[in-house]
Amino acid sequence: MKPRERTLAAINHRQPDRPPIYVSLTPQVAQRLSENLGFPFEAPADAMESARISHMGLLTTMGVDIVAIAPTAPANAPTITMQDGRIKNEWGMIFRKAGIYDEFSEYPLADASSEKDILDYPFPEPDAPGRFDLAIRMMEDYGSKYGVIGDVETMFFEMSWYLTGMEKFLADLMTEAEYQSCLMDKIMRYIIFCGKKLIEMGVDILWCGDDFGSQTGMIIDPDIWRRIFKPRIKQMFEEFRKIRSDIKIAWHSCGSILPIIPDFIEVGLDILNPIQPLAQGMDPVYLKKTYGKDLVFFGGIDVQQLLPFGSPEMIRDEVRRRIDILGKDGGYIVAPAHNIQPDTSMENVLAFFEAALNP
Repeated sequence: MKPRERTLAAINHRQPDRPPIYVSLTPQVAQRLSENLGFPFEAPADAMESARISHMGLLTTMGVDIVAIAPTAPANAPTITMQDGRIKNEWGMIFRKAGIYDEFSEYPLADASSEKDILDYPFPEPDAPGRFDLAIRMMEDYGSKYGVIGDVETMFFEMSWYLTGMEKFLADLMTEAEYQSCLMDKIMRYIIFCGKKLIEMGVDILWCGDDFGSQTGMIIDPDIWRRIFKPRIKQMFEEFRKIRSDIKIAWHSCGSILPIIPDFIEVGLDILNPIQPLAQGMDPVYLKKTYGKDLVFFGGIDVQQLLPFGSPEMIRDEVRRRIDILGKDGGYIVAPAHNIQPDTSMENVLAFFEAALNP
């Protein structure tokens, strides 16, 4: 089967010749792989989820079946490096270099308390010139041959605390602070616009997401989640399906989110990602048996222990075991549960691809 044909079979619960592959890399891993394979290094895209949409020339050469596209920073508001070395994006978030990833240094709405604070803040325009230029080029390059994901991850929960700080946002959630609904709804309108644009461009999957889980359970009480977050997620899904009723919608949430999986199914979710293997209760046998008729599973290959610290033989065995479980009767996209990190050797990256390509 061809990559696009394989992808469409899997996301429609039909058995492909093998599960389609999607991979995302940190820039450090992409550079080492490029040097190892003699492939030109491609600079990362300027986007909130840069790793998801970068290095696709390298990855398609290695054998992925699915590429991802996303809105990027517009021409008039690129991410900048400040005089003190910190990084500022178009949302006003400021980061500092801290190893593999940039870590938050300042939250622009850290002092927000009222609806007026939100209404007065200069939010980015979703239709700013250049926002979708890279996505359009990538659709032209890959859309006819590969499965395509439109990525609008980090939605109204994560983007809210990116602006206010996580501790503040969670504490204010408990007291129902005045500004919160306005903030979440303003972000939601931005995401809905971007998601609809990507659907109109012809993506096969719209990849939504906010992390609601930790290693051992939910970050937020499930009842609070159902009261505050579930209705907004339902509204977004309904808006996306006004553009195309058959669009497949994926949701990314790291961690253990067992209590709310049925809620996601209820509001129309098609694909669950990333099936974090070491998170409590995210067992592939249980998930496939319980939810396999309702959900496609996307991910499931451990990046915490297996890929960085396992032997190539262990990796090949576990990848094939996961494919046997989650890929039975279709409904599985094989992928690492997050970006492949610099603690993973080139030998181990290649072992993943070997097993995924030859299950």
